Amino acid sequence: QCDLQGLWRNELGSNMTILAMNTAGVFLGSYHTAVASTNKQILVSPLQRVQQQSSAKRHPTFGFSVLWQFSTTAFVGQCFVDHHGKETLETTWLLREEVLSHKDTWKATRVGTSIFTRIK
Repeated sequence: QCDLQGLWRNELGSNMTILAMNTAGVFLGSYHTAVASTNKQILVSPLQRVQQQSSAKRHPTFGFSVLWQFSTTAFVGQCFVDHHGKETLETTWLLREEVLSHKDTWKATRVGTSIFTRIK
């Protein structure tokens, strides 16, 4: 069974910490990105409102958002465990940056994928 709690790293070197889950499947954490399209200092950012499906599921789905200084990213994904017990989180994300006017909305949202592996 997959457990989301712990320290994770994606293929780009970003680190994510997910804290203990409550009985409703909600938990918090932090995210420290290794990449950005800004020249601003990158700080550890709060990971908000993670929701995991019922713990009875072997490969649960989940969703959370990360609130950066310069944007907001929403992640959805699923946790998998291979036959060796290695856990991975396969995610798709939407990153929304602030733009100065609605005419620039076309360039405000990026879509991508990340695969996280457990560090601890």
